[in-house]
Amino acid sequence: MRSFVMPAIFDSLVHRQHLTPHKAWRVTFIVPFILITSTAIAMLILCDDTPTGRWSDRHAAVQQNLAAHNVGGVVEVPGAITDKGPATTEASEEGDVKLKLDSKTHGSFDREIELGEDEMITIARGEVIQSPTWGEALPVIFSLPSLTLALTYFCSFGGELAINSILGAYYLKNFPHLGQTGSGRWAAMFGLINVITRPLGGFVGDLIYKYTHSLWAKKFWIHFLGVVTGAFLIAIGVSDPHHLPTMIGLIAGMAVFHEAGNGANFALVPHVHPFANGIVSGLTGATGNLGGIIFAIIFRYNGKHYGRVFWIIGIMHIAINLSVSWIRPIPKGQVGGR
Repeated sequence: MRSFVMPAIFDSLVHRQHLTPHKAWRVTFIVPFILITSTAIAMLILCDDTPTGRWSDRHAAVQQNLAAHNVGGVVEVPGAITDKGPATTEASEEGDVKLKLDSKTHGSFDREIELGEDEMITIARGEVIQSPTWGEALPVIFSLPSLTLALTYFCSFGGELAINSILGAYYLKNFPHLGQTGSGRWAAMFGLINVITRPLGGFVGDLIYKYTHSLWAKKFWIHFLGVVTGAFLIAIGVSDPHHLPTMIGLIAGMAVFHEAGNGANFALVPHVHPFANGIVSGLTGATGNLGGIIFAIIFRYNGKHYGRVFWIIGIMHIAINLSVSWIRPIPKGQVGGR
């Protein structure tokens, strides 16, 4: 929508309000400022702390899940992971919170592979989100599975940000007859496809896992998208199309795989260090933004040679995805996340 709305506002300010282009662009940016600020305030006021509700009650979802499978007993969770433990339990004063299950009977979850109660409780304990500390965060951040997600998102989201920022200029350079507004409209297609392809990437990743029960398969999906995206980027960069339908077709094809990679990446994120999901999510997202900066710098120092940068980024996509494809999807011996 940015590529549709911003040029339209700019044109209106220049032609109807008679502002200079220099001032018009500055005034135009008031619109995204209002939208971003309003969204941030709405999220702060209206959204829950976590998908399961309040942060202080996050252990309750695990308790209910175990109780639903008729698993009795007590799950001990380190006190560091809760803001305030129940005041009625003696364990909370000692730094431990005991999650008491209502079920009085002991059983096992009836499915193809039965898990014992002890194993289910251990897994549940490993999936309760812990309040982060540096001592726990650093091993998570520097583990190979976490770095793999960060690097693949560096490519997918970082590339998307950088390409979004120059695509209108690229269309204008190769097709001057489109003008600034027309170029912006065709460039907007890249972002609009994201509405479908990003969730589709995550959906397909979950679908693959549903039928294969393999995290390796889910991870392969990420690398497949990254490599195909790289191939499209190289094709665009080498051919540097001056035929509009060819340009549109290549950009659209690249966008499908490129943006699906974002969703596929975050389909795997919850499996990696589930007790530190916030750290893994934050690391992945931040590295994606870093990728946007790095790729934008490459565009900056290549001037209007947009095609050259496209094939450079394409090679980086393929090289990075292949270089981390051998890494296990989750740490060896990890409890939970499967």
